[in-house]
Amino acid sequence: MILVTGGAGFIGGNFVLDWLAEHGEPVVNLDKLTYAGNLNTLAAVQSDTRHHFVRGDIGDPALVAQLLAEYQPRAVLNFAAESHVDRSIHGPGEFIQTNVVGTFNLLEAVRGYWHELPAGRKAAFRFLHVSTDEVYGTLSAGDPPFAETNRYEPNSPYSASKAASDHLVRAWHHTYGLPVLTTNCSNNYGPYHFPEKLIPLVILNALTGKPLPVYGDGQQIRDWLYVKDHCSAIRRVLEAGRVGQTYNVGGWNEKANLDVVQTICGLLDELKPRDDGQLYRTQITFVTDRPGHDRRYAIDARKLEQELGWKPAETFESGIRKTVQWYLDNQPWVQNVVNGAYREWTDKQYPLQHA
Repeated sequence: MILVTGGAGFIGGNFVLDWLAEHGEPVVNLDKLTYAGNLNTLAAVQSDTRHHFVRGDIGDPALVAQLLAEYQPRAVLNFAAESHVDRSIHGPGEFIQTNVVGTFNLLEAVRGYWHELPAGRKAAFRFLHVSTDEVYGTLSAGDPPFAETNRYEPNSPYSASKAASDHLVRAWHHTYGLPVLTTNCSNNYGPYHFPEKLIPLVILNALTGKPLPVYGDGQQIRDWLYVKDHCSAIRRVLEAGRVGQTYNVGGWNEKANLDVVQTICGLLDELKPRDDGQLYRTQITFVTDRPGHDRRYAIDARKLEQELGWKPAETFESGIRKTVQWYLDNQPWVQNVVNGAYREWTDKQYPLQHA
C-alpha cells in the first residue's frame, strides 16, 4: 500500500491512474479537492477496489496520522500543492498554507508513523516529495540547465513556497533521519490538465474562438515534460532512488511559449480545422507580461538517467500531438471543468473529512 497526497490533481491523478495500470499495489489517495482537484480524472478507477479515496487536507495532522495507522503504507508520495504562479501572485496566502505549513504537518505526521515502524519496515519506508524546477529561479540564454546542485533562487510566491517545502523535507531527513526522496520537475503537460495552464488554455480558447493569450513577447523558454513520462520517473525514483537525494526530472524539450502556442495551432488546423477556414494562429494575442516572469527554465536530467536509467519516452512533438488529441476526444471532461459542475458533485458526494 502507498499513500498519495494530491492524487486528484493533474500530476497526482495521472500518477494514480498509471500506478494502478502498472502495479497491483493499492493506493490511498488523500486530496482536499480544491478547484484543481477533479475526481472525474479518476473515473476509470472509481470502482477499483485498489483505490481508496479520502477527501482531506495534508495540513490536518490528526487525519493523516489516522490514515497512516489504518492503512500502514510503505511509502508516502506528496503531490499536494498549490501550483499556479498567477494565482500565487494575486493570493499568496493559500500557497504558504498548503505548500509550507501543509508540508510541515504532513512531515510531522509521517515522522511519528515512521518512528514506530518495526525495523525492517522502517528501513524500507520512503517519503517522496514532488517539487518543481522553479525553485532554482531563472536562466539566461547561455546558462547551462538546472542541476541538482544549483542554489535555490525562487522568484514568485509559488516557487518560494515550494522551495520552503523542499528545505523542510531535506531538514527532516538530516535532523530526524526520515528516509526522503525529492524530485524537481520541469513544466508538465498532458491529459487532465486544468485549463488555467498554458497548453490546455490555448486548446480550449482556440476551440471556442477566444483569443490565445501570450505573455510579453512569448519568448519565455520552458523545458516541457509529458506528464506520463514524469509519472514513470517518479516510479523509478521511488523504486531505486538513494535516500536523501534530489533528482531533477526533465523532458529535454526547451521551447519558447510562442512556439508552443503556434505548434498547438498547427495541430488543431490539421485535426479540427476552423469552420471559417481561417488558421488558429490568427487568434494569438500578446498581453502584458506578468510580474517577475522568469525568462528560461531548463532541466539537466542526467543524474536520473545515469543513476537510475530513466529517460523520457516522448519527444515534445509526440507528446503534444497526444495531448491535443486527448482534449479533442474528452470534451465532456473539459466542459465539466469549465462550467464548474465537477465541484458541485464533489461537494455533495465527498464532504471534507477530519480525524
